[in-house]
Amino acid sequence: MNTYHESWKPLFDKLNISIDEIYSGSEVVYPEKEYLFRVFEMDVREIKLLLLGQDPYHGPGQAHGLSFSVPEGVKIPPSLRNIYKELQNEFPERNYKFDSGNLEKWFYREKIFLLNASLSVMKGKPGSQMKIWEGFTNNVIKFVSEQNKSCVFLLLGNFAKAKESFISNEERIIKGVHPSPLSAHNGFFDSGIFKKVEQLLAANIDWSN
Repeated sequence: MNTYHESWKPLFDKLNISIDEIYSGSEVVYPEKEYLFRVFEMDVREIKLLLLGQDPYHGPGQAHGLSFSVPEGVKIPPSLRNIYKELQNEFPERNYKFDSGNLEKWFYREKIFLLNASLSVMKGKPGSQMKIWEGFTNNVIKFVSEQNKSCVFLLLGNFAKAKESFISNEERIIKGVHPSPLSAHNGFFDSGIFKKVEQLLAANIDWSN
């Protein structure tokens, strides 16, 4: 299993979740165990943007430890496709072409912390392990806001917005509509939300992947 960066040690010292128990049952669990803590490879002090997802994709071969992201060769999920559309709309001069749903470059290069509120999920059962992880990931959000005062928090949809109470620096929060096909036309498209992120960071992000 991948290890976490030493900056997260205070949180992992208190982790009281049995990883072996999660993966030893009869149900298939995603992502694979080696990717479970992948997002924590990043130094908490280097995070520029925290993009919060709900839980991992629950189909075979999709989840790989980063919210909204899928491995190369896997069909781009609908919410991510809408994120791409909005980025192309907001930054036409950058000529973004998105052929893959893999967001590893956002994570490693741009220091976008792609966190899911639940780190694991049972195959075909969205939200099935949310209660296991909720306390831990709430503490993660709180920890980031305490340790990294320059981080911007992008909260899309009502689920993510409910986590606002764990963020101490309110002026670093940007809230918006979820990019899901069910809600994107109710205020996500044409929202200028990614421009707002860059304005708050006072820096451009290379959203190409």
